[in-house]
Amino acid sequence: MEFKTNINFRKESLKKLLFSIQENEDRIIKALYDDFQKPAFEAVLTETSYVIGDLKDTIKNMNRRAKPKKVLPSILNFPSKDYIYIEPYGKILIIAPWNYPFQLALCPLIAAVSAGNSVVLKPSELTPHTSSIIAEIVTRVFDKNHVEVIEGGVEISQKLLSQRWDYIFFTGSVAVGKIVAKAAAENLTPITLELGGKNPCIIEESAELKLAAKRIVWGKFINAGQTCIAPDYLLVHENVKLEFIEHLKQEITIAYGENPEQSPDFTRIINIKNWERLTRLMEDEKVLFGGASDKESCYIAPTLLEEPSLDSEVMKDEIFGPILPILSYQNTSDLKRIITKYEKPLSLYVFTKNKYYAEEIIQKFSFGGGCVNDTVIHFSNKRLPFGGVGHSGIGAYHGQLNFDTFSHKKAIVKKANWLDLPMRYAPYRDKLKTIKQFLKWL
Repeated sequence: MEFKTNINFRKESLKKLLFSIQENEDRIIKALYDDFQKPAFEAVLTETSYVIGDLKDTIKNMNRRAKPKKVLPSILNFPSKDYIYIEPYGKILIIAPWNYPFQLALCPLIAAVSAGNSVVLKPSELTPHTSSIIAEIVTRVFDKNHVEVIEGGVEISQKLLSQRWDYIFFTGSVAVGKIVAKAAAENLTPITLELGGKNPCIIEESAELKLAAKRIVWGKFINAGQTCIAPDYLLVHENVKLEFIEHLKQEITIAYGENPEQSPDFTRIINIKNWERLTRLMEDEKVLFGGASDKESCYIAPTLLEEPSLDSEVMKDEIFGPILPILSYQNTSDLKRIITKYEKPLSLYVFTKNKYYAEEIIQKFSFGGGCVNDTVIHFSNKRLPFGGVGHSGIGAYHGQLNFDTFSHKKAIVKKANWLDLPMRYAPYRDKLKTIKQFLKWL
């Protein structure tokens, strides 16, 4: 098919997609609000503008990324010219999540299309308004044999996973990621799993406390904490803990007012099921701030919890909501004991003025990615890979890696005929010593 071999065809398709998204941006923003009251500012910042930027970057760099790469040949193959050819995997299945339902559906789609694949996209059934407009846009832009959106619930996902694909890209929970991995293993299908985990956020005693609080409040409570790279819990040095908690309270009030339920800038929990799960996590815990909730509107206030047990329900799994446990620590031994109790996180954050301390933390712990003196923002740089490690994910994407993720790299040696060295051919008699000497210098 033309999209597999004709890069100009792919580029024109993506240009049409760009135009359609720009034309329908207001409708996309409204759909996100209708699904879970996502503020227009957050919808633009984290969804539409990100996708538009990704499209522009992809269109600009497609030719360069698709071009065969010449590499230094091995002297063993002299005379030759060696190349890496880029080819599409083929049929791609993308299963998208509900928390950033537009961005996390469209960005993998853009990457897969740019690399020459055909795509079946399964958006989340938990955000029906956004899912519907994605289906409308994709149907208008692409031929059904090139890109197709299939809407539906768990049974549709199960049916899709039972089929054979050339690549599967999944974003979601660890539990469902394991199901996807098992399904992919049946046909040895390569996968990318973008999952999550309990992301620690360390506040060392030298940190700029007020600024740290401001940045943590933004990174934690944007999208009501329903962000896979949001700080999941705080580890605050005991010498600054009380002061830091006061800064957190002040910054939450500055951001969302005395009553965050009335704030136009605070998202709702996606559905009743998740609201009930989150409210259960707060039971029997000491609430330092917030804690209010309303089932009818799926509202939970930005909430701070005081020193929950490491074995409590709120500390067992990723919270994925506006609840922020605060733990204290004395030294790096405490940090190691707490952080390594859980699986490797998708993100880790450390606030400190001590660059040597920051470097120690970066080197000591394994995690997908993170920031020093900020949260979440590493996601925005297309030149950085985005992905997890261990239970927080398999594989990475963004920027150049978008294209690489959905491409097979084919090794090609173009051997010349004007010279044919006899050393490699049988019979090998009297050649062993010579070849050992030769190979020593490679």
